[in-house]
Amino acid sequence: MREIKITTEFIKLDQLLKFAGITQTGGESKVLINEGLVLVNGQVVKERGKKIRRGDIVEIKETDKLIVV
Repeated sequence: MREIKITTEFIKLDQLLKFAGITQTGGESKVLINEGLVLVNGQVVKERGKKIRRGDIVEIKETDKLIVV
């Protein structure tokens, strides 16, 4: 599990995926999210603008797992 540090109150899910280097573009983030491949705290999320806060765990199915600190 990788730690991703944010300095703001929250980061939107699609922005986090780019910030963490999982995707290169917002379009790539959108595809992962819309296909149900992204989980936040164990739940599939299909909302690109979902606010991710410190302590949240974001998982890309069978690929990567991040904790936001």
